[in-house]
Amino acid sequence: MSALKFNQAKSALIIIDVQQAFSEMAASGAQRNNLSAEDNIARLLSAFRASSAAIFHIRHRNDTESSRFNPKNSGFQPMQSALEQAGETVIVKQVNSSFIGTDLEERLRAANIESVIICGATTNHCVETTTRMAGNLGFDTYLAHDATWTFDRTGPDGAVHKADTIQAISLANLHDEFCTITDTASLTSYMAP
Repeated sequence: MSALKFNQAKSALIIIDVQQAFSEMAASGAQRNNLSAEDNIARLLSAFRASSAAIFHIRHRNDTESSRFNPKNSGFQPMQSALEQAGETVIVKQVNSSFIGTDLEERLRAANIESVIICGATTNHCVETTTRMAGNLGFDTYLAHDATWTFDRTGPDGAVHKADTIQAISLANLHDEFCTITDTASLTSYMAP
């Protein structure tokens, strides 16, 4: 993994979709990887808060009544590991990219943010889509691979693809093309006062 080189004062942590819906999916039997992701997200939050860096919480919203991500349902709420604190921005999106249909880019530019550090769920959906767009928009982008997770998926041919494989492919897709792949320990050490 590459060495970190971003300016802390011009960096922001973006936490994507760390919502109860994913806990509910796992509780109902959906198979996922990286069971330590939530603990790592909490560690990142703590480090960024201690350094007074910008923090953006992204929540996914689906207005279909039966969706776990409907604001009327418990799944819309953040997980304990990613509870927002006063003064931290919460942005609600309705598609995979945190930049589409939101003011995330405008907020980052207004805050003079040059580097974004991304974590959350799920790796191959909203995390990968947001990371790609962040890179394409010119942000110096980092992805904390051990602070993300995904679920097993069934392909169009009926084959089941394991979460670890999906995660590895997503990281390979993003590496050096759209972002720098890093980890929680490197980031928390880098952010330490």
